Amino acid sequence: MSRRRVSYYYDPEVGSYSYGLGHPMKPLRMRITHELVQAYNMLDKMHVLRARRATPEAMAAFHTDEYVHFLTRVTPETAEELTYHGTRFLVGDDNPAFEGIFEFCSISAGGTIAAAKRITSGESDISINWAGGLHHAKKREASGFCYINDIVLGILELLRVYPRVLYIDIDCHHGDGVEEAFYTTDRVMTCSFHKFGEYFPGTGAQEDRGRGKGKGYAVNVPLKDGLSDESFRMIYETVISRIIEVFQPSVIVHQCGSDSLSGDKLGCFNITMQGHAHCVQFTRGFNIPFILVGGGGYTVKNASRTWAYETACALGIEKDIDLKLPWNEFFEWFGPRYRLEVAESNMEDKNVKDGSLDKIREMALRQLSELQPVPSVALQDVPRESVDEHLGLEGADELESRDDLDDRLAQHSRFVYQLQEPDVAEPPTDDSDEVDSYRYDSDDSMSSKRRRAGGTRRARQKKRMSIMSNEWLEVPHLNHLGYYDDNDIANGRQARRNYFDSGLRWDPDGRKIVKSGDIGMTVRDIMERGGQPETMDIDDDLLEDDDI
Repeated sequence: MSRRRVSYYYDPEVGSYSYGLGHPMKPLRMRITHELVQAYNMLDKMHVLRARRATPEAMAAFHTDEYVHFLTRVTPETAEELTYHGTRFLVGDDNPAFEGIFEFCSISAGGTIAAAKRITSGESDISINWAGGLHHAKKREASGFCYINDIVLGILELLRVYPRVLYIDIDCHHGDGVEEAFYTTDRVMTCSFHKFGEYFPGTGAQEDRGRGKGKGYAVNVPLKDGLSDESFRMIYETVISRIIEVFQPSVIVHQCGSDSLSGDKLGCFNITMQGHAHCVQFTRGFNIPFILVGGGGYTVKNASRTWAYETACALGIEKDIDLKLPWNEFFEWFGPRYRLEVAESNMEDKNVKDGSLDKIREMALRQLSELQPVPSVALQDVPRESVDEHLGLEGADELESRDDLDDRLAQHSRFVYQLQEPDVAEPPTDDSDEVDSYRYDSDDSMSSKRRRAGGTRRARQKKRMSIMSNEWLEVPHLNHLGYYDDNDIANGRQARRNYFDSGLRWDPDGRKIVKSGDIGMTVRDIMERGGQPETMDIDDDLLEDDDI
């Protein structure tokens, strides 16, 4: 196999973070992977780089400003308040607010963005960031152990230069966050091989193919328990070969989630290390620039073994390395065999038992046959200077233009706020698909008609599935004051989002700020203290109506 220019991104601090005692996600696996790569003397065969950490502005290229701002502030002590008692941003127990959460996200996102820039600049043919691959994160909330969707941010960077991007996901869980982000575009094709059924995140049916211009550009390959190397090789080669032929991607982003390996704590497939790495080898053979990122993988030593071996596959030296592990800092973890391997178990492959795999393959090929011809994309040069310089606005009256912008943004915010009419929702049933269908409802005109007519609509974000238990979680709504509203919950109504929330909590009458121990402050008290609502003794005379 030919040698290609490979860039390898690693931040030595990534393994120092912890999701918490007993949590299955272990960032330490990236450090162990690096130790194995170093022990096999692969570092001197690559460009080893430490990426600049992603800034909040870079993350906001996909995620909402309020969510990114939340990540910069949240700590274990403030999580209960900032998440509105676990109903926003971090829902359930899958995504705890651990120490250093924003720094961890900036390392993951920064590595994938830098890997994409390395490809677009032409400096590398393959870029690797094993700290990336967090494919479940949504635009405005965390999901499935993922806080920032580094993959989406990397693809957005690639789209600045390349007309078409192919995203391949071999994680045991459906790559819902990436698919959702590009569900309505034909410039990004997403292809996910995953377990489907009563399994997190509950999406990824083969009938989900995209919407609008993106119709047909979301390819889902739903699989059953016990998937073997032979079955995986057949379905992967068949589908990916056809996608390359039809879509003709300019660059490939490959998510190598290792929870699809045999024996994973949260996985249910029976794939060996060689079977998993075959995907990387096969994709590399097309000689298309591509990026490798990590993802799931909850049996730490197996994830580290596989990613180290796939690093060798990217370099084209996998046949030259000794499967007997060399000495490294974590050598004793790999006993008793001390080998670079993940063996299969005696699980039954349910995909071939009833012939379902052949049906899935035939449907996937039939769907891809409808995509002729390849979409053409007109690209234009991206200006390298600032927007002001590019548009010649450097001499404009900055204060005047800023005031006008503030006025227009405030007007738009008020308009959006008024659109949120509290109409009655239809509670989803267990046997319906209404829980997840809201994600892909891009018919804005129909949605606005429903709002104006005051008709019924689906209960949005009423339920979430847990990646650890695969059970649906009920999420109560809060009213605009930040409290639970029993009437809203009983009637299925969703409270408005308050875009102008100051963060202060008021009593039910709106007269004073509620503090611990039933101590409050009037508006006059706050003004006298310069806007600082500190706890103080309140005189009863200060609570008269004329003080408000």
